[in-house]
Amino acid sequence: MSNLVEMINETLAVIRKKTNKNYEVGIILGTGLGGLVNEISVEHEIDYAELPHFPLSTVESHHGKLIFGKIGGKDVVAMQGRFHYYEGYTMKQITYPVRLMKYLGVKILIVSNACGGMNPIYRRGDIMLMVDHINLLGDNPLIGKNEDHLGPRFPDMSEPYSLELIKIAEDVALENKVKVQKGVYVAVPGPNLETKAEYRFLRAIGADVVGMSTIPENIVANQMGMKVLGVSIITDECFPDSLKPAKVEEIIATAMQAEPKMTLIMKEVIKKL
Repeated sequence: MSNLVEMINETLAVIRKKTNKNYEVGIILGTGLGGLVNEISVEHEIDYAELPHFPLSTVESHHGKLIFGKIGGKDVVAMQGRFHYYEGYTMKQITYPVRLMKYLGVKILIVSNACGGMNPIYRRGDIMLMVDHINLLGDNPLIGKNEDHLGPRFPDMSEPYSLELIKIAEDVALENKVKVQKGVYVAVPGPNLETKAEYRFLRAIGADVVGMSTIPENIVANQMGMKVLGVSIITDECFPDSLKPAKVEEIIATAMQAEPKMTLIMKEVIKKL
């Protein structure tokens, strides 16, 4: 048995003292986006600090709890607070919860994030469904010895975000009169925001929005055979020719204002699964 599997089993042992259920849906809640927890009929909560080998979230607005419960009759496990490369964690630490979720039975992973909008038709507060991504983090969670029983050495990434789930999310948005964009997310290491020249570069290579998360979790989820839905909230407008200084407090406030729309989409998608 590999060291990674041993670690997962040790974490699982703590969780299994509280619940023996399998959870079909996993959820990762991004910056300022923890409100979906209010839609969960909570059965159990576990602080990250109680879980062996689990990193601890150090970012403002990330609460650091694993939530177990139901949404729309579906058993879900949600991360209220995620981990970022800029916090100093390794890619394997960042994606450890995704591997754990697979062992908890998760087949569908719903990931949210706050991001900067570079596409000129996007506006602050818009919701974007992720259709593809560009990894500029400078690292990859699959580097190193491959654990063949966890997934293939060279996983296919031709459909990193499930077209089936995107279609369901679009239908939900239409039914509820919520405007959604669809686009490409690029991840950079951070934690500083980008320069005007960097925004021009990122836009030129095909990105619609920029953030500092999500892609590592997506790569591991795809390697382990999960379907992924990515939902972004555009918290600031990153247009080089009219760029204004951004304040983190305002970014979080925008995320929280737009969150009910995102929460509605995610909740209704889960109900339709």
